[in-house]
Amino acid sequence: MKNNITDINFLFPEEPEMDGFVQIPQEEPFSENALEFLNAFSHILNKDPETKNYPDIATFAFYCRKANLIQLKKKYYPEDARRLGRGVVFHITPSNVPVNFAYSLISGILSGNTNIVRVPSKNFKQVEIICNAIYKLSRDPKYHSYSSRQALVCYDRQSSATAYFSSLCDVRIIWGSDETINEIKKSNLPSRAFDVTFSDRYSLCIINADAYINEKSPKQIASGFYNDTYFFDQNACTSPHLIIWLGQDRNVETAKRIFWNNLYDLVKSKYNLQPISAVDKLTVFYNQAVHLEGVKKIVMPDNLIWRTELKEISKYLEKYRCNCGYFIEYKASSYSEISEIISRKYQTISYYGIEKEDLYKFIEDFKLNGIDRIVTIGKTTDFSLTWDGFNLIDTLSREYRNML
Repeated sequence: MKNNITDINFLFPEEPEMDGFVQIPQEEPFSENALEFLNAFSHILNKDPETKNYPDIATFAFYCRKANLIQLKKKYYPEDARRLGRGVVFHITPSNVPVNFAYSLISGILSGNTNIVRVPSKNFKQVEIICNAIYKLSRDPKYHSYSSRQALVCYDRQSSATAYFSSLCDVRIIWGSDETINEIKKSNLPSRAFDVTFSDRYSLCIINADAYINEKSPKQIASGFYNDTYFFDQNACTSPHLIIWLGQDRNVETAKRIFWNNLYDLVKSKYNLQPISAVDKLTVFYNQAVHLEGVKKIVMPDNLIWRTELKEISKYLEKYRCNCGYFIEYKASSYSEISEIISRKYQTISYYGIEKEDLYKFIEDFKLNGIDRIVTIGKTTDFSLTWDGFNLIDTLSREYRNML
């Protein structure tokens, strides 16, 4: 199929031959070519002086180190495995999280595929830095051929490019809202191709106040929570919006004061709240107050942190989601109370002062149909090759061993 679409902006490479692109042979997952390519990619990003200004780029570069990738190979690809990439993976990534596209690309590379990635249309500096790094890598004869297995594109929603790239792919990965996913699915796939969808999800944080009041480094916990939330304006699915407090009443009140005061000091020194976001917070609060009984707004110095406290927990909390520092709080008496609201819409639990095994047991005992990730505060945005319950290496590759 020839590309007659003129409104595609190819960020890398400049003039790709897509017909030849789809004929590129696939590789084994975690091939030496992939590991060397990503390790060199990591070095280029680390040498870029602008990387220090973007912690998400620095984290991404650290993830791409060969030492880390070797550990991932041990975890995801047994020595007796016989797999190859499925072919062309078309990644449609979210527009509001700058580096998500790069992690999606990595999943395609490590699983042995060639990749077409639609990057955010917003002018994120992180996108420019990553694209420049790939260009630098492609100029090295050692990595030129492997670079040619990747294509980074940008286009408007009105473009017919989605239909074009969908017609070329073997797997289509879609990150986005339910509406976005349904709209993209209108573009047909080849008969053997399939979709992997990562829809919009809702996340929560559970804090054991009895343990937190004895925390010797509350500023460190606040810093981790800041990275989980404000760093991406709470746009990431992994960002907690609901805060559940466990513990004795007096300890909960003490813990709240320590936690929010430390977070406020950090937000005030680092975060720039846009006026429209302050208006959005007020609008969401009014809507929440109308539809949920006993909602109380907690007084804070300004709009940087907006806290609402619930008298009764509701299974409809994800409808009152707001970004840029809007949090719903509830003191739970037991895990049973929390289980009543968990739906398939819930993705990540971040936690403090709780044994992870207790949270595993919580999911198992109540047979929850939501929650795919359990991480400590400060780790919600960490990428994993198991995402939303999908093992991406297995999903994006095919087994060819004779299963007798």
